[in-house]
Amino acid sequence: MDGQREAPLKSPAPVVLLQTREKEPPPYGAQHRQDARWEGGNEALPPLWHQFKVSDTIQYQDNTVTMTSFNRPLPGVRLDYPGQLVDPECEWYISPLGRSYFVNHNTRTTSWKKPKPERPAGSLTPERIIEGHSECIWSLACLKAGCNVMSASEDGSIRQWKRDGEPVGKSWDGGGGGVQSIAVYLDDTAVVSGSVDGRLRLWNIKEGNMIGEPWEGHNAAVRCLDWSPNALEIASGSEDGTIRRWNPDTGRPIAPPIKTSHGWVYAVKYSPQGNKFVSSGNIGAICVWSRDGKLLIEIKGHDNGVSSLCWSKDGAHIFSGSYDNTIRKWRAIDGKELVVLRGHTNVVTSFCLTPNERYIVSASHDYSIRIWDLKTNQAVGDPLLHDDELLTVVMSPDGKYIASAGLDKKIYIWSLEAALERHQGADDGNAKLKERPAQPRITRQPIVSNFILAHMSR
Repeated sequence: MDGQREAPLKSPAPVVLLQTREKEPPPYGAQHRQDARWEGGNEALPPLWHQFKVSDTIQYQDNTVTMTSFNRPLPGVRLDYPGQLVDPECEWYISPLGRSYFVNHNTRTTSWKKPKPERPAGSLTPERIIEGHSECIWSLACLKAGCNVMSASEDGSIRQWKRDGEPVGKSWDGGGGGVQSIAVYLDDTAVVSGSVDGRLRLWNIKEGNMIGEPWEGHNAAVRCLDWSPNALEIASGSEDGTIRRWNPDTGRPIAPPIKTSHGWVYAVKYSPQGNKFVSSGNIGAICVWSRDGKLLIEIKGHDNGVSSLCWSKDGAHIFSGSYDNTIRKWRAIDGKELVVLRGHTNVVTSFCLTPNERYIVSASHDYSIRIWDLKTNQAVGDPLLHDDELLTVVMSPDGKYIASAGLDKKIYIWSLEAALERHQGADDGNAKLKERPAQPRITRQPIVSNFILAHMSR
């Protein structure tokens, strides 16, 4: 669990804010331990903070900036761990009145705003940015018809969007708090959702209303969902450590719950043939189960929890994304490791295969999406950047577009073709440079403008 940041949780109703009196963060160099000046002092959590436990480890979250710390929030105590912030020269602290702020050692300044990655000149921008949710977006799904996007958010709502960003109908709210997972039925007529209240809800997509009553069984947040290929059952994984399977027609369990060794269950996926399913969580191995819930094999190799899973179409291979920052490919029959993809600098939270299975598209807490060529097992082109940590990424059924979302509450729509063309153009340019005949070397005294010198000295 070292270095792992759990995903954000819903906070109880906030107390009266004292931090509104603060106009500016403490000055640079003022980071030293001191007594808290919020209600309750050092014995209480600051306003808008939440305490929770994962695998017997207590963690603390600031719901304002949606960041989690292993350290109790006290003024002058550094709250982040190495690699949590996108800028390694920045650190996270808390002010005497309980507000998070960030220290930049490069500029020797402080700011209320969480640092963002620097976008290289000429980097690819999304075709569309869709805004509408008021809190982080946990899960996305794409519909086949029109490739519309569905989104589930910590604000408790599910929404549908056209690719151009236009909302489709009204948002749905089942009253279960933050919606952490959604999965769409194969013919786009229904979607199942899982919420922090531990309940599942089935929705009619066309009508935009809930079908029947919520399904009860889990006693903690539902983190993942999947329909079986024949659509006769739904599997759910929860923070209560169990996997449950449901009859979508009745909303009742079809088998006893499976108590896993995962801690929190992060992912559950049926094989394309429907005779197996695979699961993972914040601790332990990847587990392959038979249709009747018998454990077939445990796949070990990741150095930390496994957040995301998928199968190849033929069911021969399993792919996994992990808190150890890697994506791995395994042989499904015996769990042999075949490929390790390295490049993300933080947790891989979500990934998907393109329809032709040529590429993997992955999302990470390092604020980036990466595209991986499975023929070369190398990253393709430059990362696609968000302004905050990513929680989910999906591919449109036609293989043309990528949708991604996370803590910045926005959905980014990217063109896969544009990303691949840019990469191909860079490769072609490099090839042409290599083909050029060698030019005679001429030594000249370098000329550096005052403008460049000024920027080099910063």
